[in-house]
Amino acid sequence: MQKIAMTGLLATGLLASCLAVSAPLKTRDVIELWPGSVGPGSEQSPAKLTITERSKVAYWPDRIVTGITRPNLTAFVPDKPNGTVVIAAPGGAYSRIVLDKEAAEMAHWLNPYGVTVLLMQYRLPAEGHVNGWDVPLQDAQRAVRLVRHNAKAWGLDPNKVGFLGASAAGHMGAMLGAKFDSTVYTPVDAADQLSARPDFLMLLYPVISMETGQTHLESRTNLLGKDPSPELIKAYSADQQVSKASPPTFVVLAENDSAVPPANGIAYHNALKALGVPTELHVFKEGEHGFGIRDARQLPVSNWPNLAASWLKSFGLVP
Repeated sequence: MQKIAMTGLLATGLLASCLAVSAPLKTRDVIELWPGSVGPGSEQSPAKLTITERSKVAYWPDRIVTGITRPNLTAFVPDKPNGTVVIAAPGGAYSRIVLDKEAAEMAHWLNPYGVTVLLMQYRLPAEGHVNGWDVPLQDAQRAVRLVRHNAKAWGLDPNKVGFLGASAAGHMGAMLGAKFDSTVYTPVDAADQLSARPDFLMLLYPVISMETGQTHLESRTNLLGKDPSPELIKAYSADQQVSKASPPTFVVLAENDSAVPPANGIAYHNALKALGVPTELHVFKEGEHGFGIRDARQLPVSNWPNLAASWLKSFGLVP
């Protein structure tokens, strides 16, 4: 494996203050989530931004990023934006973020529909942050609020802000949908006066529960530690925290997922359905875990982006 330490942001675009990106938003613009760059409680973290290449096949990269203290969004702007925006967060068991699936490929899928995509680089809870269990939710709430605050300047609709999360980031998205109004950080500027509720969620093979026997143990350990209390387990089991105010949600997973039990995504769907929240669930026979778009090829699960697009159309989010 090849490791490359990074001294700046993971992006090739221009670095921008979290409240200072001017219109129009451009592809490769990088927006820092927090004033001063470093997230709250990460000032003393020893984490150092590092990219690691795990693939041995030159034309099939499989990079991960770790050591994140300065979370940010990287913009992918369509030729004809329609105002809808999706904040997309790749997975990685809360110990890494995968870069070559669940990330740019989501932008390549959604951009042709006129959807602006903001790829999220979020902090990982076990990298020395204060109250690490709240760090993913802090970054997710802040991302939604920041996008809403800048929506007019960026040519976006503040009422069409969605969140897409895969695997462990699916847990982050599910918790955002359940606890968007929970106070997990001290407000830092005017953006934090706005709602952090996403208008819609898309969850790919998500981690949902922290309950023993149902959770993805690596994700739970990285988020809550090796021996979390029953109170912590309940508080961070997203299916137990949803409310009637949770946003409409699209869930897709594979029945043969050997990493994250399918019961996770199914439980979140059922919890929303019981409350009357619009939700759509697709369970495919094959696909395993982490199929994204590129690894879903030649399987029926490769149709999930078309199903998701139809779901977006039903809410008037794409034409």
